[in-house]
Amino acid sequence: MKKVLSVSLGSSTRNHSVEAEFLGEEFFIERVGTNGDMNKAIKIIQENDGLVDAFGLGGIDMYIYAAGKRYMFRDAARIAKAAKRTPLVDGSGLKNTLETKVIYYLRDEIGMNFDGKKVLMVSAVDRPGMAKSLWEVGANMNFGDLIFGLGIPIGISSMKSFDRLTRVLVPLVVKLPFKILYPTGEKQESVNPKYGDYYQKADIIAGDFHFIRRYMPQKLEGKCIITNTVTHKDIDLLKERGVSQLITTTPELDGRSFGTNVMEGVLVALAGKPADKLSEDEYYQMLERIDFKPRIIDLSVEQAG
Repeated sequence: MKKVLSVSLGSSTRNHSVEAEFLGEEFFIERVGTNGDMNKAIKIIQENDGLVDAFGLGGIDMYIYAAGKRYMFRDAARIAKAAKRTPLVDGSGLKNTLETKVIYYLRDEIGMNFDGKKVLMVSAVDRPGMAKSLWEVGANMNFGDLIFGLGIPIGISSMKSFDRLTRVLVPLVVKLPFKILYPTGEKQESVNPKYGDYYQKADIIAGDFHFIRRYMPQKLEGKCIITNTVTHKDIDLLKERGVSQLITTTPELDGRSFGTNVMEGVLVALAGKPADKLSEDEYYQMLERIDFKPRIIDLSVEQAG
């Protein structure tokens, strides 16, 4: 049985494990949160290095992208060095492949109309594939990277402006402590609706769930959420807020969607080689073979029921 261990800087209350099968291979998948403790994350990786088939790194990105270039977070590099023998991935490979495919799948196979729909993308540098494909299918975008990442209440409405801004800011941002930019540990459990107006103006709210949850207002009637890494508790919270539809970019495993870092860990374990040795074409080929489909939940029906 192959083993994928996701080590996350997020809350330990979200820990979970599951057995699943992919392409005839049995997998044991486990997520372990360290409540924001970077040293604990490093220790867990060191203790399991060589004992599992792949590590997923959660609660922190290793890489973000700007104007076609990849930049590595200083904090993430420190954690990644702990893995000497086992491949370690952060999900960025799937964010640039699977999440691009998902938007076109929703349009072409499910019939979702994105043309002219107002989309709040909470962080596009984190999910460039999703952001780019939403722009390409005609969505009216509001890139929230300055708002949700840096606390500057300014949305960005064009891809050109977004690329220009990130080209300047991203090389500086990756040197900052990651906890300044992203909710880790206990912060993942709290909600501060300070940016509620941005949510209310959107038809669709897309991107990382912890960013979405962190600043989510009390009422989100009729909204569609496109995200990932949600638990039963998260789904209940979205129902309470009145969300009508939830779409997760990875499939359901034992009642929840794991992060892209976990699913990328599965692909790396199946391939038997590190992520940096897998080409984009190889990612797409494996995704075709596994036939990952997004999970689509009509919460308005469940609420009515």
